[in-house]
Amino acid sequence: MGLIDFIKDVGHKLNVGGHDEPKAAQQAQGQHPQVPAQAAPQAAQGPSQQDLKALENRKKATALTNLVQQLGLKAENLNVQVDGDKATLTGKVDSQEQREKIVLLVGNSQGIAKVDDQLQVARPEPEAQFYDVKPGDNLSKISKQFYGDANQYNRIFEANRPMLKNADDIYPGQKLRIPALATAGARA
Repeated sequence: MGLIDFIKDVGHKLNVGGHDEPKAAQQAQGQHPQVPAQAAPQAAQGPSQQDLKALENRKKATALTNLVQQLGLKAENLNVQVDGDKATLTGKVDSQEQREKIVLLVGNSQGIAKVDDQLQVARPEPEAQFYDVKPGDNLSKISKQFYGDANQYNRIFEANRPMLKNADDIYPGQKLRIPALATAGARA
């Protein structure tokens, strides 16, 4: 699929805290736990901006990987690399639907503006369309636009599960999967 754009400041907030946080906070404040005596003069300057950015990128990547796993989306050897506001995904998935759901889950996260999708698909299928939710949209309105029938909204809802918990969970700026009508009922 390549590089997909998202709105950076829209989406669910990542939990990037964790066991490294107290140590990183101490380092950012110039405190250095367990610094050997010979390293003290160099370490007194604290971590560089580059080190802090790298740590933040690793925390985001871990949070995104955990989110994919928590929602039960499956990918063999999933690797998420974050560089600022860009996430790169590698690994292998069973279906195009799983691929698209993982891409959307990562991209619809605050702080992520681009997803470089390098996931490999075991069973290639036609790609679904992506749609950016606008203010005033609901799934019925989107269904009417794509399928000509507002009552087909459940197809869109099902195509975006487990990211959507109910049909009213959409918000402006969110990107949704809109599968082709012929394959819209298929589930992963």
